[in-house]
Amino acid sequence: MIIKRLAHQVLEENPDPSQTVFIGLQPRGVFLSNRMLPELEKLYGQKINYGLLDITFYRDDIRNELHLANKTSIDFSIEKKNVVLIDDVLFTGRTTRAAFDALLDFGRPARVELCVLIDRRFSREFPIMASYCGKSIDTLASQKVKVQWQERDGSDEVVLMG
Repeated sequence: MIIKRLAHQVLEENPDPSQTVFIGLQPRGVFLSNRMLPELEKLYGQKINYGLLDITFYRDDIRNELHLANKTSIDFSIEKKNVVLIDDVLFTGRTTRAAFDALLDFGRPARVELCVLIDRRFSREFPIMASYCGKSIDTLASQKVKVQWQERDGSDEVVLMG
C-alpha cells in the first residue's frame, strides 16, 4: 500500500514521463525502486526511464571502510530532466549527498527529488529531506533501521534494532 501511495505522489508532481527519470540507489534502494517501477508504469500507461546508480566511490567514508561496488545502469539522458532518486532509508543524508555527486557525472538535471520508504528524521548531518516519504520514524542515533525485502531477506518488514 505504501509503494502505491508513493507512486501516486510521484505522478502528481511529475505528470510528464518524457521529462522524468527514476533512479534506484544501489544497493538497497533498488528493492524499493524495483517495486515502484510496475506501479509507475501502470500509472503512466507506458515504460518509464529507470536506472540504477552505484555511489560506492562517491562516499565520504570510502577510505575508512571496505565497500563492494555495485552496478550502475543509466542508459538515458538526465540532462534537463526531473530525476527521482529512490532509496530505502534516509538517515544522515550522506548516501543522498554521494548520489548527487555521482549523478552529476551523467549530466545536469532540471530538478532532483528523493523518494524514500523510511525517513528517520533525526540525526541528519546534511540539509537533505525527502520529497516523497513512505513513513517517518523517530529513532535514537544509536538505533539501526533495517528494511527487509522478500527478494533478499525472505520477508517484507522494517526492523528497529538497538
